[in-house]
Amino acid sequence: MATSLSSKFYFLLLLLVSQILAVAVECRRHDKSGVSPPIFIFGDSFFDSGNNNYINTTTLDQANFWPYGETFFKFPTGRFSDGRHIADFIAEFAKVALVPPFLQLKSENRFNYNAAAGVNFASAGAGALVQTFQGSVIPLKTQLKFFKEVSERLRHQEGKTVSKKTLSRSIYLFAIGTNDYISPFLTNSTSQFESIGTNAYVSFVISNLTSVIKDVYKIGGRKFGFLNLGPLGCLPALRILDPKGKGQCIKQATELAQLHNEVLYEVLQKLEKEMEGFKYSLYDFNSALKLRMDYPLKYGLREGKSACCGTGEFRGVFSCGGKRVVKTFQLCSVPKDYVFWDSLHLTESVYKQMAGEMWSGSTILPSFNLKQLFQSN
Repeated sequence: MATSLSSKFYFLLLLLVSQILAVAVECRRHDKSGVSPPIFIFGDSFFDSGNNNYINTTTLDQANFWPYGETFFKFPTGRFSDGRHIADFIAEFAKVALVPPFLQLKSENRFNYNAAAGVNFASAGAGALVQTFQGSVIPLKTQLKFFKEVSERLRHQEGKTVSKKTLSRSIYLFAIGTNDYISPFLTNSTSQFESIGTNAYVSFVISNLTSVIKDVYKIGGRKFGFLNLGPLGCLPALRILDPKGKGQCIKQATELAQLHNEVLYEVLQKLEKEMEGFKYSLYDFNSALKLRMDYPLKYGLREGKSACCGTGEFRGVFSCGGKRVVKTFQLCSVPKDYVFWDSLHLTESVYKQMAGEMWSGSTILPSFNLKQLFQSN
């Protein structure tokens, strides 16, 4: 009987120890305050959570009307999807609240960042180049300016030492470049590629992005997450520009994205060697999107090329919501069956899958995954 009681005691003790260890492992990704690192978000419509709701622009660069947001929020938030986007899901995985748009915080005079999830600076239509949709969006350089304003307020609130630690443990997400390459096709001004050469144009885009990364690093940023560019010529909005009228991918746009991705990877590897403490996660958005377009059923989807919301072939006309130049549009009944929500953006279901891959590292190019970044010192 004594032996039996002793065995039970040791079993319960072992169980208790294992539970304590599990909790300790989970808590490793938090700092001593128990708060997960804030997330600062830069980019375009893949990440915009509503900043463009607060600027003087056209509905081409806004999504604050039905049916945007219909799946999750049940109302439009300014996100270019039927629901949440990748950055929203990353915040969920990190166990922080949805990251608020900078201009919303500014309009409400809410600048207490001590316990915040972070700040979102992304703007639909933005590019790394100031010239991209100039005057209608918040370019990357201006997003950097907003971040500097936030970091300065943080320094006044927390003091120099604490704010420096906050910024160094924060995560900085970037999704930028798409508009720099597709805007000339959408505005019929591709001659600029020929005028300076595609290699020079890509170098110009990457140089602008690199400059912002270095500035964020100087301010205190150490942990960065990036999306590379998708197969741009195969977006529904570009397929309908096929001069042969066959709905084929625009080869030049896709090749520009591929070249951009190659140079971006090289630059990030170089920065990792040059800048002490610089860590990055690079998600292969290009391959992830192409796989879902070509094999939708494999990912629980039904349609990989046509958009859920829009009009014309592939629903490639950017008319979703009827608030843009073209007023008529069609809307699918089950968005989660589609890869594309509108002619340029993805559905919540696809964004969730991709965010999961970014977090776990299942299709990450050789680098950290985001979970590892959140857990790292």
